[in-house]
Amino acid sequence: MLFPTFVFGAFFVVVFVVNWLTRPHPAVWRPLMLAASVVFYGWWSWRFVFLLLATIVINWVVGHYAAASLRASDTAIPRVGTTARWWVGLGVAANLTILGVFKYWDFFAVEMSNLLERFGISNALPVLEYTLPVGISFYTFQAMSYIIDIGRGNVREMAPLDFAVYLSFFPQLVAGPIVRASEMAPQLAARPDPRHVPAAEAFGLILNGLFKKVVISSFLASEIVDGVFADPGSHSGPEVALAVYAYAVQIYADFSGYTDIAIGVALLLGFRFPQNFDNPYRALTLQDFWRRWHMTLSRWLRDYLYVPLGGNRKGRANTYRNLMIVMLLGGLWHGSTWNFVIWGGIHGVVLAVERLVREQRERSGAPPILPPGWGEVVRWLVTFHVVCLAWVFFRSESLSAAVEMLGALANFGSYAGTATPLVIAVTFGALAFQFMPADWFEGLRDGFAGLGWVAQGAVVGVSLVAIDVLGPTGVAPFIYFQF
Repeated sequence: MLFPTFVFGAFFVVVFVVNWLTRPHPAVWRPLMLAASVVFYGWWSWRFVFLLLATIVINWVVGHYAAASLRASDTAIPRVGTTARWWVGLGVAANLTILGVFKYWDFFAVEMSNLLERFGISNALPVLEYTLPVGISFYTFQAMSYIIDIGRGNVREMAPLDFAVYLSFFPQLVAGPIVRASEMAPQLAARPDPRHVPAAEAFGLILNGLFKKVVISSFLASEIVDGVFADPGSHSGPEVALAVYAYAVQIYADFSGYTDIAIGVALLLGFRFPQNFDNPYRALTLQDFWRRWHMTLSRWLRDYLYVPLGGNRKGRANTYRNLMIVMLLGGLWHGSTWNFVIWGGIHGVVLAVERLVREQRERSGAPPILPPGWGEVVRWLVTFHVVCLAWVFFRSESLSAAVEMLGALANFGSYAGTATPLVIAVTFGALAFQFMPADWFEGLRDGFAGLGWVAQGAVVGVSLVAIDVLGPTGVAPFIYFQF
C-alpha cells in the first residue's frame, strides 16, 4: 500500500478532522484538501507530484480556453466552434502524450527495435526505463473526460482550485473509481455538512473493502495463486484450474476492495462516488460482465471511444470493428505488454460473437435451445470461463508463461498440495457470495445504522481486529496500483 496501515489511519483521521473544521469555509478547505492529496501522493514518490500538478494545470488551462471559445459562440463570432474543438484536441493529445511517454514508450521502443533488427536495421530509439507513476491511467482519463465534456457542452468550467481538488482527490487518486467532473463538481459546490454524513454506510464499505483485500485476496494470493502461476508445471491440472478460479476471486476482491474503501472514505468526507462493481461473476453474457466490472471504466470507454467511433450505428461490420478497437485499447490501458492486448482481444472477439449470435437468433425467431433454467446455467458457465481464460493472460508475466499455464491444465502429474479444503472453500464460497440477494446486504447495513454510536464503534473495532487476525502477515499492494 502507499502507507503502512497505521500511518494511513493517522493520515485519514487528520484529514477528517481538518475536513470537519474547514468544510464550511471553502477558501480554507480547498487548499487544505489539495495539500492533503499532494502529501498522500507524494508519500509514494515526490518526483511524480510535479507530473500530477502539471496535469492539473494543463487540463485546467485547456478547459478554460475551450469553455471561453464556446461562450464566444453565443456572440456569433465565426469559427469559435472549431477553436473549441482545437483546444479539446490539443488537451487530449497532451494527456495521451504524457500517458504514452511514461507508460508505453519503452514497450514501443523495444518492439520497434525487435522488428527492425529482423531487417538488419539498428534502432536508435532509447529505452527510458521510467518508473510508472501510480494512478496515472486513472487521473489522465478523468482529465480527458473533463475537457471532452466541456467541448461537448456537458459540464461547465470548474474554478482552478475545484478542478485541482477534483483531479487529485486522494481517496480515488491511485486506483479509481474514475469520477467525472459532472459527478464531482456539483458536490464540490454544494459543500455538504461533514457532521451529517452516512457514516454507517461508509464504515460498512471500508470494512467490507478491508476484508476483501486483506483476508480474501491476500489469502488466495499467498496460498495458491502466486505459487501456481510462478511454476504451473509443478502442479496438477485440477490445482492449476483452481488457481485460475482463485485468481478471478483474488483480482475481484482486491480491486473492488480498494473501490469500497475509496467510496467509504469519500462518503466520510461528504462525497458520493459512482458504483464500480455489481457482482460481475453472476453475469450471463460478457456484455453483462462489462456492465458490472469496473463500471466507471466501461462507461468511459463507451462514451469517449465506442460512441465517437460510431458505436452500433454504422452497420454490423463497423460495430464489430468498434468493439475490437475499444477492447484492445482497454487492454492496453491496463498495461504495455502483449498479454494485455490478448486479454482485451479475447473480450473483443467474444463480445462480437455474442452480438452476432444474438442478432441472428432475433432475426430468425429461433426458440431457446435449452429449457428454462438450464440455458442460464450454460450461459453463466461459458461467460465465467471466458473471463477466467482471459485472466490467465492478464495475470501471467509473459505470453510464454500464459501458454505454459494453459498447457498445465492437462497436467496429470502428482498433486502438489495447494488445493487445500480451505482454499477450495474460500474460492467457491466467494463466487457463491456473488449471488446473494441485495436485500441481505441492505438489511445488514440498516441494522448497523440503527445501532448507537458506542455499539457501532464496538462493531468496527472488533471487525478490524478480526480482519487483522484472519489476514496473512504482510499485505501486498493493490493490484490496480500498477495501472
